[in-house]
Amino acid sequence: MKAAVCHEFGQPLVVEEVALRPPNPGEVEVELGAVAICHSDILFAEGAWGGHLPAVYGHEAAGHVRAIGAGVSGYQVGDKVLVTLLRSCGHCVSCHGGQPARCETRVDLVHNGPLSTMKGEAIEQGLKTAAFAERVVVDQSQLAGIPADMALDAACLLSCGVITGVGAATNTAKIRPGASVVVIGAGGVGLNAIQGAAICGAARIIAVDLSPDKLDVAREFGATDGVLASADKPHRQVKALNGGRGVDYVLVTVGSVAAYQSAARYLSVGGVLVMVGMPPSGAKISVEPVMVAASSHTMIGSNMGDTVLSRDIPYLVSLYQQGRLKLDELITRRYRLEQINEAIADTAAGNARRNVIVFE
Repeated sequence: MKAAVCHEFGQPLVVEEVALRPPNPGEVEVELGAVAICHSDILFAEGAWGGHLPAVYGHEAAGHVRAIGAGVSGYQVGDKVLVTLLRSCGHCVSCHGGQPARCETRVDLVHNGPLSTMKGEAIEQGLKTAAFAERVVVDQSQLAGIPADMALDAACLLSCGVITGVGAATNTAKIRPGASVVVIGAGGVGLNAIQGAAICGAARIIAVDLSPDKLDVAREFGATDGVLASADKPHRQVKALNGGRGVDYVLVTVGSVAAYQSAARYLSVGGVLVMVGMPPSGAKISVEPVMVAASSHTMIGSNMGDTVLSRDIPYLVSLYQQGRLKLDELITRRYRLEQINEAIADTAAGNARRNVIVFE
């Protein structure tokens, strides 16, 4: 099968033939119809978080079940499914506690992964998925069923960008109705955090971004206001919009150290800072503990929106079917697998909400 392989960090991916083994017990093979480009894929391909090479990245996908390993239940060949990086063992403390997105079991997906070169050399299954390829073999825990009539290009967005943004608002922050919210970053994840805040019933949702155009788009997705991050003391503008006080929640959806460093300035006393965007390894911010304590601030991380696939995907699909969750509007452009480097460059330049590779 064809896959886009990273052979050297920071260099273009190479579309080439690779080998994919059949599914082991507990695994499912999926023929993909669509996979979106996520900034996490780009950062991995740039070497921001290390890893083994060669590797195949991509993790925001959807397709049809092609083959099923022994012991798999709940899926049949031909079923339409999402493919995510949310692999859970089902028996660690976090899984038993109802938090599969925090699964503590580690799996070697280089030497024990499903991919290899045509010469038999190991290829890392990047982000536990390796969806920049025509097919994937993943653990059954990484799948979620979707309606047979749902378009795969829209559906694939639920696999990461949507659940990460919406989940940060609904699951991690648990934004209360009537609350005030700042979302820093109006890209793909940020727009979904805005949608999540609106779903929660937030009274005021203020988008903060460097781009005036992105602030306009943010309003289409539920933001009540927009503030330019490049303005003089933007936190003061936010307070002016919010009756003179800081906001109840700040969601940082970009992997920017500068965004994280300034985030607490937007908070009210007792406010909650939700850390969603992931800067490269080693990046740091400074925090003044006395200010956190005196202001009763809470800082909390949100990995993949603390999503529970079996609970959250049917809910989000229902919202989409009702017209209460925008998915189609998130797609900027569609590309073929052979155009993946063009799609990545466009995404990295900040020109896309979500670019999608389509196989059908």
